[in-house]
Amino acid sequence: MVRMRAALGVLVAVLMLGGCAAGMGGRDYSRDDARRTMVVQFGTVAGVRGVNLEGTKTPIGTVTGAAVGGIAGSSVGSGKGSAVGAVLGAVVGGLAGAAVEEGATRQVGVEVTVQLDNGQYLAVVQADEGENFRVGERVRVLRDAGVTRVAR
Repeated sequence: MVRMRAALGVLVAVLMLGGCAAGMGGRDYSRDDARRTMVVQFGTVAGVRGVNLEGTKTPIGTVTGAAVGGIAGSSVGSGKGSAVGAVLGAVVGGLAGAAVEEGATRQVGVEVTVQLDNGQYLAVVQADEGENFRVGERVRVLRDAGVTRVAR
């Protein structure tokens, strides 16, 4: 029982750390983005719609789930039954851990369609961090090395 609680604690800690991953909103920058030149264009919001951003799919959830499942499964029976329980527990735990990680790290996002001042349209998907863009609102579109964001 103590091993089960310890393994469950590890799983919770790993998933909480996974939730601390870098943001995907218009205000989120990595340390490497500091002091870099960005192309700035101006435009008008032509459309806004909510989207769902899938969660992370790293080996952390799978490995942690497999460890927890293996420990839990090994406590079933004795001898060969314990070994079989450990293997089955690890497989089921790995699948469950991956699903829990993906679900726990999902985010609500927004797709902002912007008509640039040159007439071109762009659609940018980013995390919805309460910016509440409105159709007709003037915005800035910032671009650098394949990363595009919309900001006021």
